[in-house]
Amino acid sequence: MSIDLRLSGGTVATPAGNVTADVLVDNEKIVGLVHPSVPAEADRTVDVTGKLVLPGMVDVHVHTREPGFEHKEDIETTSRQAAVGGVTTIFGMPNLNPPTNDVETLNDVFDRYGRTSIVDYNHNPAPTNYDQIQPMAEMGVCAFKIYMVVDTGRTYPHPAGTGMHDHGHLLKMMDLIAKTGKRFIIHPHDQALMDYIEGEYLARGENTPQGYASAYAARSGVIWDTAIDVCLRLAEASGCPIHIAHMQTKRSIEAVRRAKAAGIDVTCEVNHWGPFLSTWDDVERLGPYALSYWVPDEGRNAIWEGMTDGTIDICSSDHAPHTREEKEIGWTQMWSCHTGTPGIQYYYPLLLDAVNRGKLTLERAVSLVATRPAEAFGLRGIKGTIEVGADADLVVADMAAPWTISNDGVLSRCGWTPYDGREITAAIERTFVRGTEVFADGSVVGDPGHGRLATAGAESEKRLATANASGGNN
Repeated sequence: MSIDLRLSGGTVATPAGNVTADVLVDNEKIVGLVHPSVPAEADRTVDVTGKLVLPGMVDVHVHTREPGFEHKEDIETTSRQAAVGGVTTIFGMPNLNPPTNDVETLNDVFDRYGRTSIVDYNHNPAPTNYDQIQPMAEMGVCAFKIYMVVDTGRTYPHPAGTGMHDHGHLLKMMDLIAKTGKRFIIHPHDQALMDYIEGEYLARGENTPQGYASAYAARSGVIWDTAIDVCLRLAEASGCPIHIAHMQTKRSIEAVRRAKAAGIDVTCEVNHWGPFLSTWDDVERLGPYALSYWVPDEGRNAIWEGMTDGTIDICSSDHAPHTREEKEIGWTQMWSCHTGTPGIQYYYPLLLDAVNRGKLTLERAVSLVATRPAEAFGLRGIKGTIEVGADADLVVADMAAPWTISNDGVLSRCGWTPYDGREITAAIERTFVRGTEVFADGSVVGDPGHGRLATAGAESEKRLATANASGGNN
């Protein structure tokens, strides 16, 4: 037997549990998991003794900023961070210029990924043009994305063409998306309540990071909870599979738990800032650089519980870079600041560190970043797993490699991370995308344009339908 690559001597995280095995790769696929004594002639053998071999992260919530906002980031720089962070597939978001909401803009974005992405990719267009939903689905997208929000005091990061908070229009979107079999990603937000709440803060002159943080978490997160309740009920009414972004309140997590028990096809995610950032101390110390949002302790505790028991299906980065200039204004005019934080480079290592600290099992961490996102978004058996026949998207991690996150190591065009100075205990050493090494020995070695469109094949679609019919949440 002659193969392209053999990873030798590692502990492999498989669907059946951790096993000591060599991973055999040929023609971009995993072709064997064998005992180290089994002979196989390989063009290249990499000794990973003492290391973990993990499936690459499938990050379904990534802001590449291209086209339109390349001064913040672009597809190539995003994919470089992905390679370093063990992310082998990225799904981009539609809040671009022009927004991705029709066949023409989606074609343009796919062309850009194809030319410059180092890792595999897909894109979540906005379903705001109803007649474009089916044609975009036929182009191979795995999901659609909407924002239930209109920005106050700024036009970004939620530009026109990507938002919809009218309930009737949301239901129509769900009816149309349900016919495609794709999942509908929703940024939940009760706009009417937020208009009232933030108006009170602004009237008092509390246009500060603390005021902004408090407004979005006001009344135990009422703007999130009411929006998510609406989304769950509309999903039930339409039969549309939905995915809720930005889980952060106790009540919302409990609502999703009940919805799953009732058979509603809902998945949800927590972003890097939920478990690892956005404490009140972070808000005080980092101000606009910590926001996204403030997560009070009750919400953070519920997040960890949901990550542990499977209510929260997915960890996706919500990688959202902005320049220092766009952040600095937030110290005195937070409602004019571009909110969001970069995160794709460090989320997987932070989760592995959490495993070392006893916050999560390795099995749950792998499910959150790889297995479950692949299942939920139509890539089951293709991405997110180490098994024969799957793409050879592999990460080699050292679970006993302390290091310190630093702005000096940031590959984002924005040049900063809210985790500067944080010490963690696990490191990613190598990343392979379809058997090709894209990160090794501290350097990105993959070529722009290596990435390919990650989309569901017929067999994956069949297995996804079977899993959804049986309520396959794990």
